Amino acid sequence: MENEKTKILIVDDEPDIREFIRYNLTREEFLVSEASNGAEAIHLACKWKPDLILLDVMMPETDGIEVCSELRENPEMDSVLIVFLSARSEDYSQIAGFQAGGDDYITKPIRPKVLISKIRALLKRKKKFEGPVQKTSSHSSDLAIDMEGYVVRKDGVEINLTRKEFELLALLFSHPNKVIRREQIFRTVWGNDSLIGERTIDVHIRKIREKTGTRHIRTIKGIGYKYEQ
Repeated sequence: MENEKTKILIVDDEPDIREFIRYNLTREEFLVSEASNGAEAIHLACKWKPDLILLDVMMPETDGIEVCSELRENPEMDSVLIVFLSARSEDYSQIAGFQAGGDDYITKPIRPKVLISKIRALLKRKKKFEGPVQKTSSHSSDLAIDMEGYVVRKDGVEINLTRKEFELLALLFSHPNKVIRREQIFRTVWGNDSLIGERTIDVHIRKIREKTGTRHIRTIKGIGYKYEQ
């Protein structure tokens, strides 16, 4: 089975929640480890190198947003999927999580079937993006994208993007001069079952523009975006 080798790290300061999630994940034959606070999570993630982290947002001392930000600063953690767990469903909280480098967001109380379904969908999309090396350039663009290494370079200088920023840029970049509708972006980058707000795509586009300095991404009002060459 695909998930026999999948390692998942559960990070939550409540033992009952960790036990509940562990029980449901081990039933599906995932390999599971646990951390009860942010510092322990960072140490264990760097040492164990999980495929996916279920990360509680509201924790004492170091919260989940801070943990995610610190992990994303480590190049070895770029390929790790990070899914936030929180009782808070406000739009601003979700946006903060995505800006920190999170891949998805699950609100509590956690429903086991939904959790397992979302994990499998994320792993499937991750596998889809981890294809052969693909570098693309054109006369009107100074960007190069390495699809296997999750690396974007501008004029030969590497640019640090979060996973979702990379996948969104790669989607637009691989369809030059074609309008990609918002619905397709949601479906390809986040998946149909992802609970994200309408502003999430806009926030990611803004971050991509800021980090890359590119002016080739054009907003098609009320429809989507396209990468102009």
